[in-house]
Amino acid sequence: MRSARLPFPLLLSVLAAACAGPPPGPPGNPGKWEKEWSRMKVMTPRGYVCFKAKGPIRVDGRLDEVSWAAVPWTEDFVDIEGTRRPAPRFRTRAKMLWDGRFFYVAARLEEPHLVGTITKKNAVIFHDPDFEIFLDPDGDNHFYYEFEMNALNTIWELTLERPYRDGGPVHLGDNMPGLRSAVYLEGTLNDPSDTDRAWTVEIALPWKGLRKYAKHTACPPREGDLWRIDFSRVEWLYDIIDGKYRKIPKESRPEDNWVWSPTGVIDMHRPERWGYVRFSTGEPGAVSFEPDPTLPVRDFLMEYYYLQKSRPSGGIEPLSFPLPVLPGSRLKVEMTMSVFTVPGSKEVTGAETTLHVRGLPGLAGPIRLRRIGKSWTVSAPVRGRDGVVRELILHPDSLLEMNPDDS
Repeated sequence: MRSARLPFPLLLSVLAAACAGPPPGPPGNPGKWEKEWSRMKVMTPRGYVCFKAKGPIRVDGRLDEVSWAAVPWTEDFVDIEGTRRPAPRFRTRAKMLWDGRFFYVAARLEEPHLVGTITKKNAVIFHDPDFEIFLDPDGDNHFYYEFEMNALNTIWELTLERPYRDGGPVHLGDNMPGLRSAVYLEGTLNDPSDTDRAWTVEIALPWKGLRKYAKHTACPPREGDLWRIDFSRVEWLYDIIDGKYRKIPKESRPEDNWVWSPTGVIDMHRPERWGYVRFSTGEPGAVSFEPDPTLPVRDFLMEYYYLQKSRPSGGIEPLSFPLPVLPGSRLKVEMTMSVFTVPGSKEVTGAETTLHVRGLPGLAGPIRLRRIGKSWTVSAPVRGRDGVVRELILHPDSLLEMNPDDS
């Protein structure tokens, strides 16, 4: 391709023609997506340092090994929409560990009424009170893992190629060889005559099984690596009728969704808002969590994604590039535009907008919005914790891929 610069009035009309037509994926929904992003972007993803286990872990749900006692709990879970909703009625916290074979997750869910009815593996577990794990090792919003379990230790595993908002698809019952899970009950299951205390879960996820989700990062992870992860608890209300629990229908009283790192909307499938786990070989208490330095740029790009989804046509309008509000930072944008032609053709087939943004933490160069045909990308060079500059590329289906900077 070759680039040509045009007079500004003509350039605008050319850009409008070049950018006509919707990109792949679901049609836009005016207003809905921008409104949701306005609630999401104020949620700062939480972080946790995952330390190595000092000895063998027996997966029995009791968490009585020295290694578990040595590491901290996460913050208490909150409502999935954050402070817009009441705080959870019962406390939920999680812990994480790792060794050469497994990534371990544990959680304690306070519960005065222990209930579990689903016994078939890979049934829809969240119809019972449950605990859920969402894991995207390379943080690209695509091809991630979901795990659910109830108080009977019945599990459900899923793989999502893309979030539901981008059309999935979802692979149900995608079971991971070597996975272990256990539940310990502090009370009696399905017995309304007493008051229970809690249930504790323990899961061992084998690195061999997680490797397919970590296409662009090391698995097992290296010292200091960051993975995206979140946890959810689905809680239902029950009546006691004739000495038995009867779940109140969703239509009368929707379930509660309590999570570690809130997404801001009632949808766990927003991986850009999941928390972070940092893997460490250091001693517990000696290493603190360091936020992802690329997060401000990721948010900048995701704001553009939601802006495009909000347009009825799904088309690009380069002059409407979003400018996120960053506390304590001022953004200065210098914009240039160019159009592209295919060699041997006089027809305009694409357009590029270059944004020179100042004051955006983590950004290491100009942002480029490119449209060719009916598709588009937005790319931004970012500087990671290791000081290396890599290109972060956003696609219409929310894929955020990280490529090395070859410049």
